[in-house]
Amino acid sequence: MSKSRLYMDYNATAPLLPAARSAMDAALDLVGNPSSVHAEGRAARALIDKARRQVAQLTGASSGGVIFTSGATEAAATVLTPQFKMGRSDLRIAHLHVLATEHPCMLCGGRFSPDCVTRVPVDGEGIVDLDDLARQLRAHDRSTGLAMVAIQFANNETGVVQPIKETAAIAKEHGAILVVDAVQAAGRLTIDIEALGADFLLLSSHKIGGPKGAGALICAGEIMMPSPLIPGGGQEKGHRSGTENPAAIAGFGAAAALALNELDENARRLAELRDSLEAGIRAGAADYVIHGADSPRLANTTFFSLPGLKAETAQIAFDLEGVAVSAGSACSSGKVGPSHVLQAMGKDANLGGIRVSIGHATTAEDVDRFLTVFDKINAKREKNTQEKGALV
Repeated sequence: MSKSRLYMDYNATAPLLPAARSAMDAALDLVGNPSSVHAEGRAARALIDKARRQVAQLTGASSGGVIFTSGATEAAATVLTPQFKMGRSDLRIAHLHVLATEHPCMLCGGRFSPDCVTRVPVDGEGIVDLDDLARQLRAHDRSTGLAMVAIQFANNETGVVQPIKETAAIAKEHGAILVVDAVQAAGRLTIDIEALGADFLLLSSHKIGGPKGAGALICAGEIMMPSPLIPGGGQEKGHRSGTENPAAIAGFGAAAALALNELDENARRLAELRDSLEAGIRAGAADYVIHGADSPRLANTTFFSLPGLKAETAQIAFDLEGVAVSAGSACSSGKVGPSHVLQAMGKDANLGGIRVSIGHATTAEDVDRFLTVFDKINAKREKNTQEKGALV
């Protein structure tokens, strides 16, 4: 990445941490297959086991509850299924209740048929409507199978943090399984799967400074498990077949260890930078809107709109000035369109929003540079607005 450019899109992907790169380099020198019983294979297995412990520690889980995948999307596709096992017995999940502002990998419903998926609404600040969730679960016919609730810990666009413990209490009251997408929360909020009351968590390596192409499904226990998405050789205790990627997993583990060790320090520093950035936006544009501003949010995320300025236009303008930001989520192969998150919040989804997300390498000077570019773009917006008004 060119030093002349300013990267402020950590929620899309975080730059690779030096510790993760070093762990990957060491892993690439290992020749053995992790499933082989000879010394070379055992060395590769030991490296994966170390990473499993590191990822488990980040989430308060046991190492036996960590299933490595190619990313959070695969983890979601694995756990969002009607077919489960309770020990050796079949267990059916009849219906999925998914938050309306979820990442597309959750909104698509995984392996559930569309008629078995119901969206749970949010309020104008992006917080789950717990009363509606409880109503949906009360109406569920448990004779057909259990219900499942899928919810993000923190939204990838707005950074809004959901009341997971309260959601878990409602889910448990109605015998529902709780799946929590912790992708954006990892390294930014304390995560303890037991304290949260979640049955499963989703994680993604590249959101915390690890390599792309690695993720995990975190399980609270090892008795109730989804049917494998990828059957075959029985790797990952039979839950995800295919030879593991030791280099990616080692990088993931190193990033997880660093995220845990620096959690509190990073949260304070990023909150200060985020507040400074938002103060600058407020000073430069009186008609700005920061989405979810009245809700608990991640310390690193600002999602804002400016009346009369479309998100894709603003994103291009920032990019031309050397600043990388997102027009919402970067989960659809670069597609820019109406934000389903804003739509669910009752906002103008067609106008969209600009997401600024910062991270471990962001400095106060970076925030100042962003605001200089913001003021330039906003001045042009205000001039265009005035000219249009004069023509009316």
